[in-house]
Amino acid sequence: MTIEGNKDEAEKCIAIAQSAFAAGNMEKAEKFLLKAERLYPTTLAKDLLGRVRAAGPSSPGVKRTPPNSPQAEEVRRRKTPAHQPAQREYTQEQQEAVRRVNKCKDFYEILGVSKDAPDTEIKKAYKKLALQLHPDKNHAPGAAEAFKAIGNAAAILTDAEKRKQYDVRGDEPVPSQHTHHQYYARGFESDLTAEELFNMFFGATAFPGGGPTVYTRRRAREPEQREPHAGLVQLLPVLVLVLLSMMSGYFISEPVYSLAPNSKYPVPRETANLKVPYYVKDNFHTDYQGSLRRLEMAIEEEYIVGLRHSCQRERNYRDSMVWKARNFGDERQYGDAQRLRTPSCDKLHKFHR
Repeated sequence: MTIEGNKDEAEKCIAIAQSAFAAGNMEKAEKFLLKAERLYPTTLAKDLLGRVRAAGPSSPGVKRTPPNSPQAEEVRRRKTPAHQPAQREYTQEQQEAVRRVNKCKDFYEILGVSKDAPDTEIKKAYKKLALQLHPDKNHAPGAAEAFKAIGNAAAILTDAEKRKQYDVRGDEPVPSQHTHHQYYARGFESDLTAEELFNMFFGATAFPGGGPTVYTRRRAREPEQREPHAGLVQLLPVLVLVLLSMMSGYFISEPVYSLAPNSKYPVPRETANLKVPYYVKDNFHTDYQGSLRRLEMAIEEEYIVGLRHSCQRERNYRDSMVWKARNFGDERQYGDAQRLRTPSCDKLHKFHR
């Protein structure tokens, strides 16, 4: 039997073993998995064999619960993982208090006060509810949200201006897609967090065992106070650079000569030593006050350097053409490449004779 044939047979054995394992027949599952390992060893068979052996052999006359059956699923659901944290306890009264607040859609209803209640009554109602709903004391689901709601309600209703605005707009309808505490959508949200408001009323030691927790969004950072001229000071280096670049044009004079004729340098001349041609402006004879000898030495040096660069480029081109012709075995192209002229090199050679 070929290797591929062994593989097919092994896969059939694994399928039979999986069915037996699901039915709770560990003995049959182990038998076919061992056969699959002999025919064609695979990771799947090895892993499944380990699971079968871990489940233990099936006893005669004892029907095992299939691992994928509803009964087995129920057993697994009842087992609590060792790493799962213990549920924190809460009373029915605490849960009812949380539900009541989270169902309310009006600040007065949340605090349980009338619309004409004075600040003292509002603060008293808040203190009572805050001690009851603080998440460090109340562990019922939704306690954090309820604690945030009473804090926001107290902060708005104890602020005269915000309370006035809320009384005018607080009963407006809100979009249906919002859920709990839809009044937040109208902009009636305190700048203080729930913990900050709680600490203002009770201090930071109301619940010594509980750590500080922020339950609302943080307040937006206040804009930093900037000096009136801070922007100008930051732009000063840029302004200096722009000014210097503008002024530099006034200090850089135009060249006295050109090695090529043009409309600005139409008058031809040549140096006294090497007879290098150059061109100057019409007013050169009257305006130029420098040393003519030094000027012509600089012209000759620039001209020689330019010839050297041009000569090197011409030689490199000729050598590349010769190499290409030789590489392709083209005698005609090779001869043409050998005859390529290098005029800059010829001019340079005249100056070195």
